[in-house]
Amino acid sequence: MNHWTPDDIPDQTGRTALITGANGGIGLATARELAGHGARVILAGRSQTRLNQAAEAVRAATPEARTDTLVLDLSDLSSVRDAATRIAETETVDLLFNNAGVMNLPERRTTHDGLEMTVGTNHLGHFAFDAQVWPAVRRSSAPRVVTVSAIAARWPMGRLDDLMSEKGYRAMGAYAKSKRANIVYTLELARRTASSPVKALVVHPGSAMTGLQQHGNSALSRMVTSIAARLLMGSAEGAAWPSLYAATSPYVHSGWFIGPAGRDQTSGTPKPAKLPAGADDPAEGRRLWAASEQLTGVPFDPVAGTAI
Repeated sequence: MNHWTPDDIPDQTGRTALITGANGGIGLATARELAGHGARVILAGRSQTRLNQAAEAVRAATPEARTDTLVLDLSDLSSVRDAATRIAETETVDLLFNNAGVMNLPERRTTHDGLEMTVGTNHLGHFAFDAQVWPAVRRSSAPRVVTVSAIAARWPMGRLDDLMSEKGYRAMGAYAKSKRANIVYTLELARRTASSPVKALVVHPGSAMTGLQQHGNSALSRMVTSIAARLLMGSAEGAAWPSLYAATSPYVHSGWFIGPAGRDQTSGTPKPAKLPAGADDPAEGRRLWAASEQLTGVPFDPVAGTAI
């Protein structure tokens, strides 16, 4: 594969991208780059104030950029429903980025609906949003769904047998579960939409300082994060490359897992990456899909559509 950079992104004029977690980090970098290539961007996040600031940042880079904002709290299924309904009724979404996430919550917390917070936000919130915004995706002639996972998906502690961490909670274990769930979900979505124009892809961004790391509250956590920021982690702009490549390259295929090609897969040009062991097992995909529908109360048939 030749070296790819965002300069290789084709013209996106006429396409609309909806990006969760777009108020900072990888999400904002993704929005800024797509707007610079002609796309209209809908920036989704919890805070209208921060979304307004993000939209201003996009327009500062590209004065002619077309931006809209969408208040969306993935840890509250009523917020997910309201936001999805607003988009599903009238919009066409060509590029849907499941990008938002939380990480390293020191104690087990629950969402507004009683779900474990990390998996509830990173996977289940996106599952419910995708299901209910799907009419807008289906209106596109060439839709792509890009879900942002992480290298942590490969960790053994990421097994999905105790999805809600009811038997025991470890902060990074919950994160690893959520990131494995992102992959398993995306591959199952690719299988279920194989006869449609949808391309479902999952990426990992390598290592970057994006805002997720701020949740650790111990002195040791802050020290390790500070050292990692100086020695190991790249920029949010570089970490957005796999998402941008998955969303715009004419050479990708539905069901691909894409990450940086550099040393230890922490940075560099995007390329297909090795899946976590068993993540492409259709049986695991079916189990996670059924559990996601049950836990969220939201049915999702990406071929027949989903009632709002």
